[in-house]
Amino acid sequence: MATRTIQLEIKRQASPDEPSVWERFEIEARPGMNITSALMEIAANPVTADGKPTTPVTYDSNCLEEICGSCAMRINGKARMACSALVENLEQPIKVEPLSKFPLVRDLQVDRGVLFENLKTVKAWVPIDGTYDLGAGPKQLPQQQEVNYPLSNCISCTCCMEVCPQFNEATGFVGAATIAQVRLFNNHPSGKVLKEERLRALAGDGGIQECGFAQNCVEACPKQLPLTTSISEVSRDVLVQQVKDLLTL
Repeated sequence: MATRTIQLEIKRQASPDEPSVWERFEIEARPGMNITSALMEIAANPVTADGKPTTPVTYDSNCLEEICGSCAMRINGKARMACSALVENLEQPIKVEPLSKFPLVRDLQVDRGVLFENLKTVKAWVPIDGTYDLGAGPKQLPQQQEVNYPLSNCISCTCCMEVCPQFNEATGFVGAATIAQVRLFNNHPSGKVLKEERLRALAGDGGIQECGFAQNCVEACPKQLPLTTSISEVSRDVLVQQVKDLLTL
């Protein structure tokens, strides 16, 4: 029985200042193989399809089960997770590229630190600290838990930011993931103490007013977060907060 092979075309770049090149690889197909396992196969024997020795492809990966969000890249032109992109479902040759809207580190690895800076700007955390016993936390109704749980599934993959036409250097838009986390922490019984500060942050430069409601983020989100609902609700809250601030001047 003939061995089935997979062809991959991978965009390589040794550093941000070096020119990019495409390298073609051909590896043996295995049942259930995903893009991450294909990159691991290449790393074990880094030779191109034409027999030229090369270096292992640099990429980010960790959990291999669509939880950590680190392996986001463009696969056949779409932003998605390499660990859940099954090779057998992809058109060949499979084209693999880094995300395009983040500073390149090397090959498929990019610096997505802007997301975490945005999360710090909106104080996306519950402001409770201390090693002492804080006692029982405030109770939440099951109905509120049902709203909040999907928002807590964000894996910081930045796929929503990659596909957003408004996320660019000109607008400085924080992106859908940050807005969804504002909704999550503003809904939290303890986290809502910082609600006004979060809403004021989103009213500033790069805030929620930059969203064009293209809804590309919903299509790209691997965890199916209710992003457009979150953007609509937070946008309303930001507007209400702005009116309150005007009335208190």
